[in-house]
Amino acid sequence: MSVQLPKMTIIKNLNNIKNSFFSIENLAVSFFILVLFFLDRVSKIYVINNFNENSVYLNDYLNIDLLWNTGIGFGLFSTNSSLIYSLISILISFVVIFLLYLMLSSKKFDKFALAILIGGAVGNLYDRISYNAVPDFIDFHVGNFHWFIFNVADVFISLGIIFLIYNELFVIKKKYD
Repeated sequence: MSVQLPKMTIIKNLNNIKNSFFSIENLAVSFFILVLFFLDRVSKIYVINNFNENSVYLNDYLNIDLLWNTGIGFGLFSTNSSLIYSLISILISFVVIFLLYLMLSSKKFDKFALAILIGGAVGNLYDRISYNAVPDFIDFHVGNFHWFIFNVADVFISLGIIFLIYNELFVIKKKYD
């Protein structure tokens, strides 16, 4: 009898995870992630096909300038080493899986913020796997000061992080003892 108890507990936990994953809320958030991924893909495909070699002036603060980023966010840790690149890509994959787990077990606002973050992370991970680099093309600048060149997925990642920090610092949460 004691042998069956842990087995039943494991099955019950797996059923709880399955049931929560297929909840309307989680399915809606998963669809939202796909929409964000699609928006990122459309923007990157458009820029890759139309602005490959040119830097395009849009206004005094914004240019389109396609660069291929082999590092992580904002070009950090860029390298020509395929081993380091692969290790970073594997690490990012595990982070995305962990974020998906957090999202599935989170409540409303955190779930939304994590979905935005995941949408961007999946977009950039897709590029890392498909192109062995991430196309960055949004060049924001003030005068001669240029911020790091980034893409739509980076905007989603940054917004997700900002929303999570805001929620943690400024939203009053009820604590249950």
